[in-house]
Amino acid sequence: MEHEEYGQSFAVTVTRTEGEWVVRAFDDDFSSLDASVRAVRALRSEGPAFALLCVDDDYFVIVRPNPNGVQALLSDATMAVDDDFAASVLEELDAEIPDLDPDELDEVDGWADGDFDLLADLGLSEEVLGVIVDDTDTWPTEQLIRIAEELGFADEFIAAVGIDD
Repeated sequence: MEHEEYGQSFAVTVTRTEGEWVVRAFDDDFSSLDASVRAVRALRSEGPAFALLCVDDDYFVIVRPNPNGVQALLSDATMAVDDDFAASVLEELDAEIPDLDPDELDEVDGWADGDFDLLADLGLSEEVLGVIVDDTDTWPTEQLIRIAEELGFADEFIAAVGIDD
């Protein structure tokens, strides 16, 4: 897989209806999680529903609203140091922004923060999600494809995002 195909930002909703995965792109300005939460809730799905967001292929976010609030996972918490959207994700999670100087970011290995178990009921354990997120040799888009493969909607995801596998 060539990285030249990536470097893009995208947002998709994912839901499972009548045994079929449905993945649709939606517009997100990546200013806060509100647009993603609204997009997922607008599906009014009786089955599982969540959003996958990729920001400039620097990091990704998984957002899953539920009756008690919002579960989310940020693939690289260090991005919150100088990225307002990543910072808003950590704020939603009640997690602290890493105490790093922006000039140090290139020298620090990023780490994920959030709800690693947010897709466990669908078959993606927090351990497997942790392995995917910790793989520093893959780009965020590739990590999202891997998540989609694990859950069984890779073809639908790739088609919705418009990338070649």
